[in-house]
Amino acid sequence: MSDQPSVPNRKPLPPAAQRALAEAEARRRAAVANARDDDKAAPKELQGPKGPEPTRYGDWERKGIASDF
Repeated sequence: MSDQPSVPNRKPLPPAAQRALAEAEARRRAAVANARDDDKAAPKELQGPKGPEPTRYGDWERKGIASDF
């Protein structure tokens, strides 16, 4: 029996698609494990900006004002 949940009116997935889904799930699990390791290894920032990273969109954003740099 397949690991797929039974959904009415849906064709069964071919073996290649099932392998791709299994590989994607393995990559997601590895990414989560790597993120946990990175969080442990990264030092805490002292006196940095509070909240989200101000350069996350490619512009410097501070108190609602964005500027290119």
